[in-house]
Amino acid sequence: MLSPLMSVSVPPVHSVHSKEALAPALLGPLSLPPDGQPVRPFLKWAGGKRQLLPRLRRFYPETFRAYREPFLGSGAVFFDLVNSGRLAGHPVVLCDSNADLVGCYTRLRDEPDSVIRRLRRLAAGYARAPKEHYYRVRDRQFNPKRHAMAKGTGLKGDQYTVELAAALVYLNHTGFNGLFRVNASGGFNVPLGRYANPRICDEDNLRRVAAVLSESAVSIGQVPYLDSLADAEAHDFVYLDPPYAPLNSTSQFTSYTSDGFARGEQESLQKAVIGLAERGCQVLLSNSTAPQVAELYDRNPDAERVGLRAYKIPAKRAINSNAARRGPVLEYLITNLPERTS
Repeated sequence: MLSPLMSVSVPPVHSVHSKEALAPALLGPLSLPPDGQPVRPFLKWAGGKRQLLPRLRRFYPETFRAYREPFLGSGAVFFDLVNSGRLAGHPVVLCDSNADLVGCYTRLRDEPDSVIRRLRRLAAGYARAPKEHYYRVRDRQFNPKRHAMAKGTGLKGDQYTVELAAALVYLNHTGFNGLFRVNASGGFNVPLGRYANPRICDEDNLRRVAAVLSESAVSIGQVPYLDSLADAEAHDFVYLDPPYAPLNSTSQFTSYTSDGFARGEQESLQKAVIGLAERGCQVLLSNSTAPQVAELYDRNPDAERVGLRAYKIPAKRAINSNAARRGPVLEYLITNLPERTS
């Protein structure tokens, strides 16, 4: 059993860009893909939660109204809930502010055959000349097309093309540690990773993902997390996995989005989490054990007042330029849900 660090009393399937369009409706059951096989995240993502799923499952609520995930990333918790059958009969609202991520999800959902065909070609090019092919795709195809698309209005997920979606999956599976990182001008700048035989096109799983995302109960949107939570209701289950507060000055990479997620955003997030708890939502939040996070949640009187508890759990650090510094660290799980021990 985990030890708490503080004691307390106890829509249609389209990518969207407004909180109104994300209001969930009871549209039908969410089920496994037709072949009945488990579905896995199709993207790697910094801070992805696959390794922590056994711990997170202890806090999944027995009953809830809708499921909301405003920092989608790799969707590890969403897919875990699908595989367990817990989302059957519940509306699902998946959001992220990252246009590339949302665009990739929606293109795979809507055009899986085209994305897979393009990925096969990219995988063949990588097999012939990994380094040359990676940087050609990144610097001559992916970034120029994104830049042209973003001119004037900024990059929008619903403008994403099959070519961009396939290129993102390709770069994600062949780039360093599966990072998504952009520079100040919004250019994707992750270097080539060191992989002997990366699995670029997992066709079976890609089709399962597309089938799940195509269910009528699922909405996907490029929406700021605060907007995506504005219409959350009592008994909704909300899982939040924001960009982590850095443990020190060397542990933060730049950047998940071009505008980052700094201390002010962490403070706004804390207020939003407290507001969700006040509304009767069932909340589960992951974050680092950085001092600013401890200050916001660990024995914080406002968090304590609404029943939030902070737990420290071990996790493995996967992202560090120095391999010797990758290893076990502690992370926070912050929740108003009871922990199950079996």
